[in-house]
Amino acid sequence: MTRPSVFLLSLYQSFLLVGGIIWAANFLPTFGVSLIEAEWLGPYLGVAVAAAFLVQPYGERPGVLEIGLGFISIACWVWLALNYQFWILDIAGYTPSKYIPAILAILIMMEAIRKICGLSITLLVWVLLAYGLFGFLLEPPLQADRVSPQALSFYLYSDTNAIPGLVLVIIASIVLAFIVLGKLMEVSGATQFFTDVAMALMGHRRGGPAKVAILASTMFGSISSSPVSNIMSTGIVTIPLMRRIGFRPHNAAAIEAVASTGGQITPPVMGATAFLIAEFLQVSYSEVVMAALLPAILYYLCLFVQVDAVSERDGLQGMKKSELPRVLPLLAKGWVFVLPLVVLIYLIFWANTTPGFAALVSAAILLVFALAIGRMRTLEDWRRLIFDGGAAVIPLVLIAGAAGVVVGVMNITGLGQSLSFVLARIGENWGLFGMLLITAVLSIILGMGMPSTAIYIILAAIIAPALVLMGVDTMGAHLFIFYFGILSFLTPPVAVSSFVAAGLAGADMWKTGWAGMRFSFVAYLVPFIWVYNPALLLNGTPGEIVIVILTTVGSIMLIARAMAIPLTTPSACAWAALQWVAAGLVGISSIVLGSNSVIAGMLGVAALGWWTAATFFRDRPPQLAERG
Repeated sequence: MTRPSVFLLSLYQSFLLVGGIIWAANFLPTFGVSLIEAEWLGPYLGVAVAAAFLVQPYGERPGVLEIGLGFISIACWVWLALNYQFWILDIAGYTPSKYIPAILAILIMMEAIRKICGLSITLLVWVLLAYGLFGFLLEPPLQADRVSPQALSFYLYSDTNAIPGLVLVIIASIVLAFIVLGKLMEVSGATQFFTDVAMALMGHRRGGPAKVAILASTMFGSISSSPVSNIMSTGIVTIPLMRRIGFRPHNAAAIEAVASTGGQITPPVMGATAFLIAEFLQVSYSEVVMAALLPAILYYLCLFVQVDAVSERDGLQGMKKSELPRVLPLLAKGWVFVLPLVVLIYLIFWANTTPGFAALVSAAILLVFALAIGRMRTLEDWRRLIFDGGAAVIPLVLIAGAAGVVVGVMNITGLGQSLSFVLARIGENWGLFGMLLITAVLSIILGMGMPSTAIYIILAAIIAPALVLMGVDTMGAHLFIFYFGILSFLTPPVAVSSFVAAGLAGADMWKTGWAGMRFSFVAYLVPFIWVYNPALLLNGTPGEIVIVILTTVGSIMLIARAMAIPLTTPSACAWAALQWVAAGLVGISSIVLGSNSVIAGMLGVAALGWWTAATFFRDRPPQLAERG
């Protein structure tokens, strides 16, 4: 980069992080500055757009074009801030002073989204913009209300139901606060601490490094809003260790990918998406966390059982205790990383503070403790915190802008109601199960290549209302689309998490992708269960909840253990595996149908399958088992 572009990028990144903290912590009134949300969010978005062109220039290094586009973007959004209070009361119509900066701001923002966020979401937003302009030419039920280009551009530019709306508010306050906390954890050494604790607890067990990957990725993944950064943080340690004790490269990579991606669905933070769900549904944050708790436990239970079964099958032992750290000395040194998380949970669940405020307080406590133990004292540490933290904000702010376009077009054209009607008609013809299958596929396709928060925002606006119209519980509908959106990280042909982990492991990408689907299979099944039986989301009587927990756990453990048996094993073992799978599927069917007789049948088949397979595994030396 040239010196001017380096200086500007550093300035932009610093503004996005430090300025964002000042806004999220509500410090501006302290300095005598009072702003309406749109007056702050517009310039904030403009700076993110300007930074995007410097991060991804057209040539090898940014030049006059990139810097100029950034300045124009900032000027357009600052123009909104300067005129916003006047425009609220202005009834003069769509004058050039309104729609020309609006068009420029949206076009430049769309180009920045293409550069940073990829082609898939960019095409989706362009299609919706085209629909906003020409949708009135379509036939019902997809016919849109007629909107002039001037009206559409100004609405998207200025209305709080469009770009400077709810999504950008959440990203620039709540999500930003957790980015600060997560980045501070990473820079101060918390990631290494969590990995060491997991190593001390699980490293000596059968297949120990794989279980370390599960535990470490769960602890760090919930705070991190990126599965990829989670893989790069914990996978560089766990993947080589898994390979060292005998895991094949694609299995080691798949285990790390599944574990890291699972952090996005793991309470209490869920990669910051829990707060988005709470805002969309207008429910308390604790309701979202409690609903997501059991599915997350089942996800990791399935992964853990499969890892243990593969380790048993292949005779993979754990690491020597002499090679591992001890828990108590680790906690004695690393309690400074645990206490801020305890404070975070206390402030959110018991003190009833806002999540953004709780995250900033926890980050401040962590910073004080880190300084006290000798961390965060070098310029490099602060550079990583401020500049890397600001860099992490850029794609999320751009995604929020894209989501604002989506929501705005759906509101002004009536597309939201039209889509809900069309999808509901599909549901009437195909039934609820067919509707759920279509929704799952659409969620995976639309989620490919997007950050987890963006996946939920887009899907919540487009697909969730149709599921609710079909009679699906509101919380269940939103978690359904969120789960399948997250599964786009593990589902080929994109499978970003699996492919990143494969690169670390030196494994075949396609083998890793298919192995990742196998290790995460429960995430493809469980959302269907809670749609038909909301007790899995703790929405039911105590008896219903206990029955669904026991039956689901038993079914998952049977199928997970069966999937560790390769198809190339002797026919007797293969037959036992089929029995396990059959028993598990019958159990899952019983949850959906609510039939006690089916549950009894499942238990009978389970007992037979368990006894048969256990007999063959007991008599069969590990070295005869073929590694999968």
